[in-house]
Amino acid sequence: MNIIYQLLSEHLVSGQLKAGNKIAIKIDQTLTQDSTGTMVYLQLEEMGIDRIKTDLSLAYCDHQLLQQGFENMDDHLYLQSVTAKYGIVFSKPGNGICHQLHLERFAKPGCSLLGSDSHTPNAGGIGALAIGAGGLDVACAMAGEPFNLIVPKVIKVELINKLQPGVSAKDIILHLLQLLKVTGNVNTAIEYSGEGVKKLSVTQRATITNMGTELGVTTSIFPSSAALWSNV
Repeated sequence: MNIIYQLLSEHLVSGQLKAGNKIAIKIDQTLTQDSTGTMVYLQLEEMGIDRIKTDLSLAYCDHQLLQQGFENMDDHLYLQSVTAKYGIVFSKPGNGICHQLHLERFAKPGCSLLGSDSHTPNAGGIGALAIGAGGLDVACAMAGEPFNLIVPKVIKVELINKLQPGVSAKDIILHLLQLLKVTGNVNTAIEYSGEGVKKLSVTQRATITNMGTELGVTTSIFPSSAALWSNV
């Protein structure tokens, strides 16, 4: 069984783990950003819960930073108050980009992460099952509801040797985009393997999984290993 199916199996709530089937999985962590998060928390308030049901949820302010008018500031003040109400961690404007901060500080290998940011799969660089989704799905996950998805077809990409001089991790994903194109990859996931994986740092792996979004796949993932942490 591949890593993605192993993690789906560990979080499976209902359905049969077979490509193309509808399943529901438990979500451990969520993230939002201030462009989509305001609506997420308005929806969460309508659900009438007292506290979030996830292990950890975070609200990042990293998109709406221009303060020429009152609108962005009002959103940030609302996000600060609503996160305190529900037990959600609030990341104030200027702290950094949501998917990168989450990778560095909160994501864990093997955890399931749902985010209202399209580049949530960045956390696949450390072996998290990280998926971008719509705001209502994220709100429901925080309320303790399972996330519904189609079991993806998994494409394994084997990396061998190491990056040559002048070649970056981004070149790997750009080459994959050239091969697979940007359409036709719905309900597909990418799993990276091979000896070449050990030669890539966390940052390099995350660069690759982050741009899986441009492929249109459900998620992308690297295996977690001791070699990963030695390359941080």
